[in-house]
Amino acid sequence: MTMLEKPSSYDRFLERYEADRVPWDDPLPPPEIVELATALEPGRALDLGCGFGRVPIYLAKMGWSVDGVDFIPKAIEVARDRAAAAGVSHLARFHVASAAELGFLAPAYDLAIDIGCMHSFTEEMLRSYRSELVRLLRPGGLYVLFAHLRDEIESTDDDGPRGIPERAIRELMADVFHLERVEYGVTQVEDRPPWNSGWFWYRRH
Repeated sequence: MTMLEKPSSYDRFLERYEADRVPWDDPLPPPEIVELATALEPGRALDLGCGFGRVPIYLAKMGWSVDGVDFIPKAIEVARDRAAAAGVSHLARFHVASAAELGFLAPAYDLAIDIGCMHSFTEEMLRSYRSELVRLLRPGGLYVLFAHLRDEIESTDDDGPRGIPERAIRELMADVFHLERVEYGVTQVEDRPPWNSGWFWYRRH
């Protein structure tokens, strides 16, 4: 692993996957992604933090060519098996890597999706993540983000940030991305307290 791939959140996620405590392992993507996929013509897509591959597999069934990236090897192993079982291995490809280090991928993508990945990143990783998005997403391409939104003064856990201030998202994406739409909500996972969240639809300039 490189330095960018070693936030302490890695151990937290690794423990979850090894213990089969993956509450986001639903058969279908969130409704926001299902609606988006129905509205768009199939193209080339990138799923950042793909987990067990529900988004790439769903998009591949609709004719998209998709690359899914996750830094947990077990997640990628399961995703590949599920893509094979669904008959879409030729369209849904999976890679063990940090979403902040994507030099092995080549542009251009029409769509990039991040459902709960970048909100755990350090500032250094966020800068690298943005650079990769700028490099990989074509002008006019769509970037869709779901993130845990935390207050500016909210403390973080010892093992890294869990959430990101909305201000930080907007500043990170300024200049190269245009914010088209935001939807706010409250999310609860397992028995943890609910937290503020948001969906962001960005268009690449």
